[in-house]
Amino acid sequence: MRVDERPFELRTVALAAFGPTLLFATGEGAIIPMIPLIAADQGANLGVLGLIAAMLMVGELIGDVPSGVLVHRLGERTAMIGAAVVSVLGLLGCYFSTSPWMLGASVFVVGLATAVFALARHAFITTTVPLRYRARALSVLGGLFRAGYFVGPFLSALVLLVTPDKRAVFLLHIAFAAATVVLLLCTKDLGTAESEDVERGHQGLVSTLVRHRGVLLRMGTCAALIGGLRASRMVVLPLVAVAAGLPPSTTALIIGIAGGIDFALSYTSGQIMDRFGRIWAAVPSMVGLAVGHLLLFAVADVPTFAAVAALLALANGTSSGILMTLGADLAPQPGPAPFLGAWRFTADFGQAVGPLTVSGLTALLGVGLAGAGMGALGLLGAGLLLRYVPRYAPNRAAATTR
Repeated sequence: MRVDERPFELRTVALAAFGPTLLFATGEGAIIPMIPLIAADQGANLGVLGLIAAMLMVGELIGDVPSGVLVHRLGERTAMIGAAVVSVLGLLGCYFSTSPWMLGASVFVVGLATAVFALARHAFITTTVPLRYRARALSVLGGLFRAGYFVGPFLSALVLLVTPDKRAVFLLHIAFAAATVVLLLCTKDLGTAESEDVERGHQGLVSTLVRHRGVLLRMGTCAALIGGLRASRMVVLPLVAVAAGLPPSTTALIIGIAGGIDFALSYTSGQIMDRFGRIWAAVPSMVGLAVGHLLLFAVADVPTFAAVAALLALANGTSSGILMTLGADLAPQPGPAPFLGAWRFTADFGQAVGPLTVSGLTALLGVGLAGAGMGALGLLGAGLLLRYVPRYAPNRAAATTR
């Protein structure tokens, strides 16, 4: 029976994929807002703050190179367990860091582990969930990231109320990574790729990029711009807060509330994509992210910071799971992991370059103009999505849900 014909309920993948994702994302959500603030305590200027925060995305980008082969060789569960263990090592480096550069290197290791963890769950959902439920399943997966990013900053704020040492948030993420390993050990193996798919995985990222260069050049550019705007949003908000002189606990609280708005729209995003088409989630999201970045000039106090953060969260929430869904739609079957590794490389390239661009523009022109530059790229991305999504990702799922 084909994957799109089987009876299916989302709860069948809850323990294997959704639970570990929520735990890991909560720990990551706790540390993301604090990384620039900790770097500032260690003497980094505004430009270096953005660079260090970007190391998480850079690590994910480099980690995409071996992730497809690792997932094929090890299986999804083993790959996720290994990634969680490596992330603990990186987090220990963050906790014991004494300079911005040591902190940045340790954050980079966490990013490497995150890449393998993300590819393993993405491949599992792609091969397990029927097409007519795909966007909703991946939107839930994306929504769990948002849940983690919602809860994590609140936990960071609580930690800061207990101790003045901001590095304690890294210990919090270590606890969640350990809980992730325990949960995965309590589940049966998610399955490994068949032998012929493992051999295809040996072809690696470069050959996959060459073989699918047409679609990856066009749709991959769209993915890179989406990833860049999303990652920029996570970096630029703490930078704006630092520039405006907002208290760290207030920054964490507002970003946490914005994460709640983001999370609340996750399943709605999947419904939109499955019923009406991927474009109806992708384009409005890009326009909203672009406008939110353009409005960073207006941030001067807590109310304006909260308003811009809420707008960016609303825009991002309307496309929960869009990158994973588009990647799954485009991936060949069977054995999608090599393609998904290449697809995630293009998206993560944007996630890495976005914060680096923000860092460079902030150092040269200030955070307001950095936001304006990213906003312009967002409008470009909306135009490309309008052109290429109908061509490469027609809404095959819509007719099956009505």
